[in-house]
Amino acid sequence: MRRWAGGTFAALAAPNYRRYFAGQAVSLVGTWMQTVAQGWLVLELTGSGTALGAVAAAQFLPILLLGPYGGLLADRLDKRRLLIATQAAFAAIALSLGLLTVTGVVQVWMVGALALALGMVTAVDNPARQSFVNEMVGPERLRNAVSLNSVLVNSARAVGPAVAGVLIAVLGTGIPFLINAASYAAVIAALAGMDVAALQRGPRAAREPGQVRQGLAYVARTPQLLVPLLMLAVVGTLAYEFSVVLPLLAAGPFGGGAGTYGLLTSAMGAGAIVGGLVVAGHGRTGLHALTVAAAAFGGAILLTAMAPSLGVALLALTVVGGTSVAFLAVGNTTLQLAAAPAFRGRVMALWTVAFLGSTPLGAPLIGAISEHVSPRGGLVVGGLACLVAAALGALALGRERAGAGDPAPRPA
Repeated sequence: MRRWAGGTFAALAAPNYRRYFAGQAVSLVGTWMQTVAQGWLVLELTGSGTALGAVAAAQFLPILLLGPYGGLLADRLDKRRLLIATQAAFAAIALSLGLLTVTGVVQVWMVGALALALGMVTAVDNPARQSFVNEMVGPERLRNAVSLNSVLVNSARAVGPAVAGVLIAVLGTGIPFLINAASYAAVIAALAGMDVAALQRGPRAAREPGQVRQGLAYVARTPQLLVPLLMLAVVGTLAYEFSVVLPLLAAGPFGGGAGTYGLLTSAMGAGAIVGGLVVAGHGRTGLHALTVAAAAFGGAILLTAMAPSLGVALLALTVVGGTSVAFLAVGNTTLQLAAAPAFRGRVMALWTVAFLGSTPLGAPLIGAISEHVSPRGGLVVGGLACLVAAALGALALGRERAGAGDPAPRPA
């Protein structure tokens, strides 16, 4: 049991990571509360799946357009200070949305505008946060730390949406936004209180022209980075649109409200906790592991699409949660370990673009399919996208093996 605990929670031996982990444990619950509240607010204001997709697209469009520049900032600047600034900006956005909602003046265009601002901050925050993990724990504990981050995110997913559903039903949609604004104080305090001397900082990128293009060229000539990023792009575009599909699934086929939506999201979070712990203690990295995870994720989504009742859907979504966190943790760690330190921020920015920045393309499409065909149809498209990504990985693995088996050329 001691060996299992030491392997599964090894990254928590680093004091800076413990502080960060504790701060995130508070903040992420608020983040998931806001995610549920924002989707439900748009549904209350419009009743439209297309509007849900449009707001999601507004939130993630800046990541698609500005993500590589956010990665360059992460490579150039002090990541800890940069993260303190982004957390403060997130808090201001959540506070604004909460005040607009509780005062009853909120309109859907305001939600879209604040979602756009949220995306602009995320374009800077995400690559800095992803690459900062390596500074806190070092490469030997990176996979473990990434997996524990996934466990934390999905533990919050299990708690935050359920709490948000109750708060929305009892106190109104604006309260989760206000609670989320306050929750950022925990992670800001954790970042401010770190032992800076213990951080394992890599070299910063010097200021020179063409650095974004340098990062793109580096990825393009490195198959160990390019293939996982392509897989993440396919899955991120069409499969990770749960904020669009699940509200419609709750209100449509299962005839529920905000509480049902919270249950569906919490079921995914509960499954992801188990999946994340398994990956933290026993997970592997590399293209083969990523391919297996993509295939399992796609199969789980298709099972959810066929669920005949709410109870079966909740069970299927726990499997979706477990396979989803495995796919993300393996992809994240594979990229960070394969990337040169000087390019890590820009590589993780492309991870953010592939995973989140693709939402402006996928969210309106999945929203329209879910509204005009059925939410189950939106899930089917996502499940098939995962299987396509798995096929891309299998094809690349086959080429690697064929190349490894080629005979050496004979000397002339």
